[in-house]
Amino acid sequence: MSENLALNLIDSTERGGVLPAVRMDDVALSFGGLDDLTAHVAGLLLDRGVRPGDRVGIMLPNVPQFALAYYGVLRAGGIVVPMNVLLKRREVAFYLADSDAKLMVAWHDFEQEAAAGATDAGAECIVVRPGEFDRLLADMHPSREVVDKVGSDTAVILYTSGTTGQPKGAELTHANLRRNAEVVRRMFDIGPEDVVLGALPLFHAFGQTCALNTAVASRACLTLIPRFDAGKVLEIIQRDRVNVFEGVPTMYVALLNHPEASSYDVSSLQLCVSGGAALPVEVLHGFEDKFGCIVLEGYGLSETSPVASFNHPDRERKPGSIGTPIAGVEMRLVDDRGATVPQGEVGEIVIRGHNVMKCYWQRPDATSEAISADGWLLTGDLARTDEDGYFFIVDRKKDLIIRGGYNVYPREVEEVLYEHPAVHECAVIGIPHPQLGEEVGAAVSLRPGSDATADELRDFVKGQVAAYKYPRHVWLLDDLPKGATGKIVKRDVEVPAEVQEAVAAVAAGAS
Repeated sequence: MSENLALNLIDSTERGGVLPAVRMDDVALSFGGLDDLTAHVAGLLLDRGVRPGDRVGIMLPNVPQFALAYYGVLRAGGIVVPMNVLLKRREVAFYLADSDAKLMVAWHDFEQEAAAGATDAGAECIVVRPGEFDRLLADMHPSREVVDKVGSDTAVILYTSGTTGQPKGAELTHANLRRNAEVVRRMFDIGPEDVVLGALPLFHAFGQTCALNTAVASRACLTLIPRFDAGKVLEIIQRDRVNVFEGVPTMYVALLNHPEASSYDVSSLQLCVSGGAALPVEVLHGFEDKFGCIVLEGYGLSETSPVASFNHPDRERKPGSIGTPIAGVEMRLVDDRGATVPQGEVGEIVIRGHNVMKCYWQRPDATSEAISADGWLLTGDLARTDEDGYFFIVDRKKDLIIRGGYNVYPREVEEVLYEHPAVHECAVIGIPHPQLGEEVGAAVSLRPGSDATADELRDFVKGQVAAYKYPRHVWLLDDLPKGATGKIVKRDVEVPAEVQEAVAAVAAGAS
């Protein structure tokens, strides 16, 4: 029996073809309409020489055409290579060349970089312009067959962010993605009556599984916003009676601090899901108080399809925790030797289960480093567990600051900073120091209309944490650098020259 992920769409169409599947403002597609158009996309791909197993790049924002291209590629037996719409020519060329993609589908707003990168990689670029693309599909003979796939066949190659070296492509199988979407559907009891807000980028694992694939499998309506804007999100929640919102912490911060949030009717909201990064407890409580709904935090990686653990709706919710493993998944904490650490102590999260990727595309060495012989994926994330088996993220292993031999976990310091009423967003990072190894620094953006000095924020934290933990250097920014999903990207936080000089001066005085 075929396990092609596209069969979820076929099944939902057979059970409710007239139900709304995807909408964006005034554009709406029923499941029947979506099914029919993906057959035309499959026909277009076949016409352009795409065959089962071929890779196809998709460089589209959150528009209905993303769903068409995604399920059209899968229907034709191809492998989807989702791509950030903000990639430049050089990066586009890398993604296409590395995956050996022969074709890509790109949104017209990003045509210049996409087409140039495709040319460099020797791939064809189909540019999607509303109206023109519709006519192109209409002229194609539809391919209604869904190519047979076994569960272990690769469905999607998701490239990691490349924090160390070049990005690596995580091969996610049809079984990985079908099972992950099904677990999410059951866990949150998503059904045909639900309206899910698609604010997370669909080219990212979180948005792909928890929004697109889960909504399609559940016959729920996915209402899209091409680019996150807090005011527009509030408008859509009110207009479409959205009851499921999924986002990363910076989205919750933006919604919480929107000056006109109280003027929108958001009473339809029932479930809010957070992932992608640690959600500050202060933000979680503030959001729930203001919007009157529960926020459930979870955890996962591109390599885990992505969902690995969650605060489950039918169990105790623990603020600050990423919950417990989802059905069919194991998680434990290990030390540097791979031994399980005792409850309460910090260790690296390792994961095993149906959600773990098959491998890194054409990177056998990287695969063997990431996945043990008995199937455990090393995540690089540090956590502890409590007496109930709930996991609490401490920090990324690579973000750990070692100051004078003492471990400083940035998230702990960030939690304190978020308690200050003037703080909008923050990132705690290590600054190289000749004697201590690293010094603790903090980049902070303030809430609109708020006023606080760097010294005030430093002293605020100093009074609440051990002396070796507080940030000796704090600097204010208008905005913190963010990635495609809206997560703060710490590696892009630049230490101001005056801070570097101050660190050097203090170090010189201590020597």
